[in-house]
Formats: sequence, C-alpha cells, structure tokens
Amino acid sequence: METSPLTRPEPTWKAILRLMRWDKPTGRLILMVPALWSLFLAARGTPPWGLLVVIIVGSLITSAAGCIVNDLWDRDIDPQVQRTRTRPLASKALSVRIAIGLVIVAFLCAYGLTLYLNRLSFWLCVAAVPVIVLYPLAKRVFPVPQLVLAISWGFAVLIPWAAVTGALEPAAWLLWGAVIAWTLGFDTVYAIPDREFDARLGVNSSARFFGNRTPQAVTLFFAITVVLLGLTGWVMTLSWPYWMTLIVAIVVWGREGYLLSLYNPPSSLYGRIFRQNVLLGFALLGGMVLGLLV
Repeated sequence: METSPLTRPEPTWKAILRLMRWDKPTGRLILMVPALWSLFLAARGTPPWGLLVVIIVGSLITSAAGCIVNDLWDRDIDPQVQRTRTRPLASKALSVRIAIGLVIVAFLCAYGLTLYLNRLSFWLCVAAVPVIVLYPLAKRVFPVPQLVLAISWGFAVLIPWAAVTGALEPAAWLLWGAVIAWTLGFDTVYAIPDREFDARLGVNSSARFFGNRTPQAVTLFFAITVVLLGLTGWVMTLSWPYWMTLIVAIVVWGREGYLLSLYNPPSSLYGRIFRQNVLLGFALLGGMVLGLLV
C-alpha cells in the first residue's frame, strides 16, 4: 500500500534547508545587505573579488548558523507559536543531534573563511560568535532582544570594513549605527504578529516593550537610520546617486511608519515591510556604489 503524498515524510535535505532558512532567501539577503554596504564603501567602490566572495558566502553561512542556534534554543517554544510550529526541530522533522552537527559544520566553514581575513577582521568574527549564540537567550531575560540582534547584525559592517582597510574609521562607526537602528526598525515590525504568543509564553520582544507606541518607535528607528546614513554619505563624500536613493528610502520608511500607525492594519503588512526593506537595502547599495564612482 503506497503512502499518501499528504502524509509522506519530508526528505531530510529539505528539512535541513528549512532549518538553515535557505528556503526563505529574504531573511538571508537582509543580513548580506549591510555587509555589502560596508565592503563597497570601505573599498571605495571596487572591492577585491576574492573578498567579495568571502563576504557573501560568509553572510550565508553565518546566517544559517544563527538560525540553527535560534531553533535549538527555542525548540520547546516554537511548537506553541503559530508562525514557528512547523520549523524542523519544533515539528520533529529533524533531531537535535543533527542540528548540533550542522551548526558545528557551519561554524567550521565560517572559520575556514576567516583565514582569508586580516587580524582585526578575524578577531571581530570571533567577537561576533557569542552574540550570535546568546541572542536567542536575550528574549528570555532582556526587554528589547532586538537590540542584541541589531548588535550582531552590526558585525556585518565592522568585519568587511576591517577586512578592506585594516582599521575602523569614523564612517564605519556611522554605518554601524545606521545598521543598528535599521535592524531595530525592521525586526520590531517582524515581531509584531507574535506579540500575543510572546506574551502568553513570557518571551520578550521590542514589539511587546513598545506596545501601542510600536509604530512611533519604528518610525524613530528609521529616522535615526536616515540621519546616520546621511552622515555616512557626507563623510564619504558620496555624489548625487546616493542622495537620490536615500530620498527614496525616506519616502518608503515614512510610508511604512504611516501604515503601521493605522488602526488595525492587515497582517500581511508586516511581512511586506520586511521584504521592502530588503529591496530598499539593495537600492541603497546601488546608490552607494554609483555615488562612489560617478
């Protein structure tokens, strides 16, 4: 008797891809964006091809490792949340042993890539590891865990910049601050649909912390991002293409803040805003590159 397609177990390789979130490229690309911002700005528009490959592959591997670590921490919580109950560890599609093996392999691969980097960027990679590993714990003990995530995202700025220049210049710290604020903005939006479940489970999030003022908080984070990106462009003496894309970003972020402030916005809005920020990030990257070269 044949097994019904509806009840056929998921192939292990598909479950592994889902565990690493490689079936959802949006979340992987949004980590790659600040790394590419940093790389191209530090290199003044023409980074070494080898380093470009290392940064792209490294962002994918690091993101995968972070997702696995998160699911290992949350394997008892995820089954109780609508959005996460089908994740491989929550649904028992994969065992904890397999997940631990995968995260070890991911970190070993990331270590192999660091051999291409200079001393400063290598140690920044080392410093990023405990932040990545402990971020899922932050939601249990810290009222705004998205700040911890934003700090881990910030390493995506510092590492490429150090890899190119061997130092962290003022523009690198301005860009780092912009990425911190940007991440706080879009990840707070991402946390809004889970507020009810998080409250029931006693899990913290910035969306819970700001409560009814979440739209204003998100708008403030995006406003800080604009100011710091503007200062970055000024310090780097970027030309008009960058400023044009920054104006587009101001319009998009302003509209997103307005839509969030509406009474009872549709649930689809939150995912749409997250995806818009990925596209906006690449648009800003294009503006940065052209602003350096034109």
